[in-house]
Parts: sequence; structure tokens; C-alpha cells
Amino acid sequence: MIEGTFKRQADGKIVSFELSGHANSGPHGSDIVCAGVSALAFSTINGVEALAGFTPIVEIDMTEQGYLYLETYDDITDEQSLKSQLLLENLLLGLQGLEQEYSDYISLKTLTK
Repeated sequence: MIEGTFKRQADGKIVSFELSGHANSGPHGSDIVCAGVSALAFSTINGVEALAGFTPIVEIDMTEQGYLYLETYDDITDEQSLKSQLLLENLLLGLQGLEQEYSDYISLKTLTK
């Protein structure tokens, strides 16, 4: 199962997300849940870099268990923050859609710090 955790500040801004595990909803190379999660997550990372204009902290380990972590910075401009928040909220919405359709394979939670 893919487990995802989004962390928000008290003001509601998403400051990080973590995805781990594999969906195992189909054979390797044909797992549409893993493919969907990967496409959404990597598109978000690329979007933050290209559209928000900064490189977030990213950790990736695609070995046996699969792991992806992204964290934003406190010292970015208001414009960078707005753009990155739109991208991160869009990621969360996309993953929630997958979770609704494939709840046996993906589980999400959101924490406020």
C-alpha cells in the first residue's frame, strides 16, 4: 500500500509531503495506481522548480519500498509560496481522487503542526 502524509502549518500551508510503499495493484510495469501517484508527485516537483522558481528539498529512494519526500522553504518569496501552494494542493486533490477510487492501495493523512 502507498501511504502518504502531508504536513501543514497552522496557517494551512502545505510544507511537506511524504509518500512511501508500493500499491501492488497490478504486475510490475502495469500498476496504474503506482503510475498515477508517481506521475502526480513528479509533476508537482518539476512544477515547483519550473513555475515557482525554487528547488525544494527532495529525497527519493525507489528501491524495494519506494520513498519520496518534498519539503518547501520558509524563506521563499510570497509569489513562490503562492505558486508552490497551488501545485501542492493540486497534488493532494489528485491523490485524494486516487484514494477514493483505489482505497485498498493508497492511504493519505494530513497533519497540522
